[in-house]
Amino acid sequence: RLDEALTMVSRHTQLRFSVYLGELGENSHIGAERLHDRLGAAAADSVLIAADVARRQVDIVTGSVARVRLPDRGCKLAVMSMVVSFREGDLIGGLLSGLRMLSDQAGRP
Repeated sequence: RLDEALTMVSRHTQLRFSVYLGELGENSHIGAERLHDRLGAAAADSVLIAADVARRQVDIVTGSVARVRLPDRGCKLAVMSMVVSFREGDLIGGLLSGLRMLSDQAGRP
């Protein structure tokens, strides 16, 4: 379901969405930014949702092109929505909800 959702929101928005689940380090945002930077030239139009489930941290990192369509405020709302689902034990549901919110906000190019 998650793979299908990533494909659909990427097609809809023409942005590159990806999800990382794993350890992000002491500072989750810096860890997420490092992962995003590894995308190289593709980073500009990419959106990374990074979740360190063990530490209960979620970050969204947007590239320079994606950031124009997904400002920080909208990303924070998506994170809050995901965290609510995560607290209820619904990891996949939370990620799907966050992806829908981000896709709706970004819209079509």
